[in-house]
Amino acid sequence: MKLNIGWKRGDWAAYFGLMTNNLTNLLTMMGLLIFVVGIPTEIVYGRIAPAFGFAVLLASISYAYFGAQLAKATQRSDVTALPSGPSAPSIFTVTFLVIMPVYQQTQNAEFAIQIALVWCFVEAMILVGGSFLGETIRKMIPRTVLLSCLSGLGLLLLAMNPMLQSFEAPTVSFIVLLLIFINWFGKSPIFARIPTGLLLLVAGTVLAWVSGLQSPEAIKASMASFGFNPPGIHIDSFLQGLPHALPYLASAVPLGLANYIFDLENIESAHAAGDEYNTRNVMLANGLSSTVGCFLGNPFPVTVYVGHAGWKAMGASIGYTLASGITMFIVPLFGLGAFMLAIIPMTAIVPILVFIGVVTANQVVRETPKNEVPVIFICLFPWIANWALTIVNNVLSAAGTSGAAIGSKVLASKGVYYTGLVHLGNGAPLGSMLWGCIAIFAILNKPLRGAISAAVGSVLALFGVIHAPVVGFAQGPSMMFVYAYLMMAVMFVIKHFIDSKQAAADNTPGSALSK
Repeated sequence: MKLNIGWKRGDWAAYFGLMTNNLTNLLTMMGLLIFVVGIPTEIVYGRIAPAFGFAVLLASISYAYFGAQLAKATQRSDVTALPSGPSAPSIFTVTFLVIMPVYQQTQNAEFAIQIALVWCFVEAMILVGGSFLGETIRKMIPRTVLLSCLSGLGLLLLAMNPMLQSFEAPTVSFIVLLLIFINWFGKSPIFARIPTGLLLLVAGTVLAWVSGLQSPEAIKASMASFGFNPPGIHIDSFLQGLPHALPYLASAVPLGLANYIFDLENIESAHAAGDEYNTRNVMLANGLSSTVGCFLGNPFPVTVYVGHAGWKAMGASIGYTLASGITMFIVPLFGLGAFMLAIIPMTAIVPILVFIGVVTANQVVRETPKNEVPVIFICLFPWIANWALTIVNNVLSAAGTSGAAIGSKVLASKGVYYTGLVHLGNGAPLGSMLWGCIAIFAILNKPLRGAISAAVGSVLALFGVIHAPVVGFAQGPSMMFVYAYLMMAVMFVIKHFIDSKQAAADNTPGSALSK
């Protein structure tokens, strides 16, 4: 049987969606470093961006290889490769918690990047080390929990902001959204001869230019970023940062664990969709790709992207992820990012991310037994709080103030429960999974596993990994969560003994006769 696994019709749509998401992260990263932090453009364009693109390319090549191997082993032609890209949370964390404070203190951009490279290396090692436990952990955590956590990530971090962007330019995005509803959700596509991804791109671009949302001047201005920027080797920068990086590594561990959970969830999503990838191989590929990127001068790790189920629903195969990786390497290599976005409007493409987020969330609905459905919504709460906390903090920052300056009581009087947002929203990836485990083990009456989950929660809270804005041992506000989780663990243990006693009573000869 000859397998057609190279490039399919659905790969076009998936390529445009994944490439645009990656490109947005690339441009966000460059914009933050140059315009917010003040890192010189020669460092950002000439060193970080090319290494950034090369790390994504390496992961994409690995995923394409894994997809081809899976198709060969299973003799299937419908295998979809995993999507690859930079870790979006890491872009903000590394920038604002590592690079910015170091640069502000020292006014030394080279030193700030050196510290960030060590941070990235620690993240990569968490993935490499965790790859040997990933398959075991993925089997220990119920599928409903993993997919529910992923649905929260998909809806709140992937789809929500694109949906808001769509409503800022409705004359473009509404038609694009309608085409998505008809062609990808519906069963009777319009303009069926044209690949839907291409149709969305053309329709959105034409509408944007007709509506006056795109400017010829922007194309001319974007040409200033053209150039040739091949990645170089910067292991010396990494080594120079090693002795000084320890105070800035506190955020690396929890975010490294969060990326680890993202990978587990996305691999489980692929399994649920029928593509059973080896957990260890995928995590090793991410860790090693991030390490290579680090040694080339890029402080931002790569990860498995959310949305495998969505790309598969589009009919994507293996070519889309490889093509996206190649594009992500070529764009910073020649400085083409700003030029591409000057021609193709974001409003034409962000609705695709809405589709991916919805399909990701819909996957857990399809895969979840009825009695476990409440777990889906329990897992959503930390993600909602995380998204809302980010919005509130950004608004307060734009107004030149902060939640601490205004005071939680004043905010609460206006219906903004800021303290609750801080506690529930921080550590959302781990918090979502933790509460999913507690809920599902309570529902399925597995009290000992629930007690273990609650005990793990107390340990995470003790070290400030969840429910705290910064990592730290036995911080004041964190201790109430430590005690609360321990109380839950005790309650689970009591439930176990009550159940055991009841089971023993039901199995006595007298009880059997009475029945």
